[in-house]
Amino acid sequence: MANILKHNLSSKYLEAASLLSPRKQRQRIVAYVESYDDIAFWRTLLSEFENEDYYFSVMLPCNDSLAKGKKVALTNLMTPSQLGHHLIACVDSDYDFLLQGATHTSKFMNESPFVLQTYAYAIESYHCYAESLRELCVRATLNDRFVMDFPKFFKRYSEIIYPLFIWNVYFYRQHDTNTFTMHDFNNTTTLRVVDIKNTQKMFERLEHDVNVRLHRLENRHSSHRSKVKELEKKLIPLGLLPENTYLYIQGHHLHDNVVMKLLNQVCTMLRREREDEIKRLATHSKQFQNEMTCYENSQAPVALMLKKNEDYKSLFLYQWMREDVRNLMEQLRK
Repeated sequence: MANILKHNLSSKYLEAASLLSPRKQRQRIVAYVESYDDIAFWRTLLSEFENEDYYFSVMLPCNDSLAKGKKVALTNLMTPSQLGHHLIACVDSDYDFLLQGATHTSKFMNESPFVLQTYAYAIESYHCYAESLRELCVRATLNDRFVMDFPKFFKRYSEIIYPLFIWNVYFYRQHDTNTFTMHDFNNTTTLRVVDIKNTQKMFERLEHDVNVRLHRLENRHSSHRSKVKELEKKLIPLGLLPENTYLYIQGHHLHDNVVMKLLNQVCTMLRREREDEIKRLATHSKQFQNEMTCYENSQAPVALMLKKNEDYKSLFLYQWMREDVRNLMEQLRK
């Protein structure tokens, strides 16, 4: 009887162990990205689609050197022998999405199922998503007072720079990177006057700079006006509208010359307000010092918070990326 019971228990143990152990090894999909900063961004997206059959390894494109960048990541896929279901590239779109095949790189990126792209200019575009910036300021300063309507600001900012941006993309589509360079565009659309208490003054200066450059382009290249208008219509299906242009401009420019300039002022105001409150409510110097130390230790650098910002998942461009990964996974099952 004891032997029968022991045998039954042993059989059940082996049966349970068999169910727990994987029937086949999970297959790895290597995802090459451009730089260290891109690893966390793409892991956030790709991890949603890992399952019992597949998992992703997000890594830099070179194992034997420190070479990085978009070109290096794509080169691995452009080599025919490297193409396959277990190797993909995850890169910033830059202008390649808007160019729609006007260059070799753009054509490859937009046609290859093994290339995932941001659609917005870069991952910085997602970190700078206007709808997420107020919450970011709260987390950085621990002060929930409303100071600035970021979505409203970036809607107006986008509407002002939109006509000039269309001209910039137009020339790049013509393989002309000299007539109106990205540097020229960035220099024109930088926030030179930053005063969050008087945004109208900021917009007036920006609008003046944009119009000066725009009129110069329209006068010097008047024969291209109709083609620029045609391009404007072609870019609508790609998500580019007057109110969201900021998502498609150079990511570092948006981050450094627009968003951080605003966030620094907003967060400074919120921190000073909180410090004044502590000073006003403290009953003695010791309490003031302790409370200030506690507050200072609880804050976070706004630049770091922006770099780690992940509150962009409601953005329609992110949903496009999710759909691309979903389609990739469906191909793997075939």
